[in-house]
Amino acid sequence: MLRKYRYTGLMIAIIMIAIWAISLVFLLQMEVTLSHPLTWLGILLQTHLFTGMFITAHDAMHGSVLPSSMKINHAIGRICTALFMFNSYHVLKPKHYLHHRFAGTDKDPDFHKGNAGFWPWYLAFLREYVSIRQFVLVAITYNILLFFVPQVNLILFWIIPSILSTLQLFYFGTYQPHMGEHAPSNRHKAHSQKKNHLYAFLSCYFFGYHYEHHDAPVVPWWQLWRTK
Repeated sequence: MLRKYRYTGLMIAIIMIAIWAISLVFLLQMEVTLSHPLTWLGILLQTHLFTGMFITAHDAMHGSVLPSSMKINHAIGRICTALFMFNSYHVLKPKHYLHHRFAGTDKDPDFHKGNAGFWPWYLAFLREYVSIRQFVLVAITYNILLFFVPQVNLILFWIIPSILSTLQLFYFGTYQPHMGEHAPSNRHKAHSQKKNHLYAFLSCYFFGYHYEHHDAPVVPWWQLWRTK
């Protein structure tokens, strides 16, 4: 099935990175007026693009960005995770495999640590993936960028969207699909959104169709709607 995609996944990944970068550069140079709708649209856009960067890295973890070359496939994954506030592809990839293998169990690194409430689970999720190394690299980059970019722009269009994106990814990609009880026949221990392709894309690049993703993890995000 992956042969069918050929270079499409790579092209989409490159376009995603380019749009994220162009949008960020534009927004960081934009004159900010908090009362202007463009400011808030910029935050929402950059949040969605940050999420898209992570989803692209996620596709790379499953080998579906460029199936014919795992070297390039994983290179794209490393670039996307690094641009997402210096995440580590090397750390994320094996943990994501554990999530698929042991979904909804104590061996699942994405599952809650005994408290299934939204905020405790979210904080446990962050502790699992956020490192001191990231904080140091973000702090260094932030202070370097201050020489070239207004502080308010950095906060509104770089810092805040990255945080909102983690909430988006967590809610639609972990909390909503895996919370609550699952029937014994549900081998992936995952719920799935009702069929609504526009909402599924805007909410989290179709990853609300989460049972379908677990059932066919090599299907890239831009083809996931077809599995619903």
